[in-house]
Amino acid sequence: MTIHKDSIKLTYEHYLLIPNDGKRHEVIDGEHYVNLAPNLFHQTLSRRIQFQLYIQIELKERGVIFDAPVDVQLVDHSIVQPDLVVVLSENKEILTEPKIDGVPDLMIEILSPGNPKHDRETKMQLYLKSGVREYWIVDPDNEQIEQYQLQNESYKLIEHGEIVSLTILEGVSVDTSELWKQ
Repeated sequence: MTIHKDSIKLTYEHYLLIPNDGKRHEVIDGEHYVNLAPNLFHQTLSRRIQFQLYIQIELKERGVIFDAPVDVQLVDHSIVQPDLVVVLSENKEILTEPKIDGVPDLMIEILSPGNPKHDRETKMQLYLKSGVREYWIVDPDNEQIEQYQLQNESYKLIEHGEIVSLTILEGVSVDTSELWKQ
């Protein structure tokens, strides 16, 4: 849901002025978006994916994984809070205090019942335009992960079974059979 529309394109400095009200605020192409806090199953999925990636990436010192809320400033007028973010070791210079300032290697969004269009369209286009090499959309209702790889300035949907192998880092995968257990 957009709550700000006028001729001013918001920046990170404007973003910092947004009150901490327990909702998720983002600025995309200078416009302010707000979403409700995620539900419990959403958070469970996030934790389960993060745990699998943490073991294979962070514990092996191949990169770091962050979960929301973490500010990612992709460009001057776009600050997002993806559900999960992976920054590989060779790109750690984008890790600044207090935010990620640049393009992460993998962004993961878990669909919320109220606004799947935001992740499927608005954020996907932003991530594509910014050059995010891999983007996952986790769909809790259909118990699936859509895995997109940046190829020739567009996202290609990667087919997979229960195991989703990262395209950006060899030998790292997520076993989806472990995610959906209620």
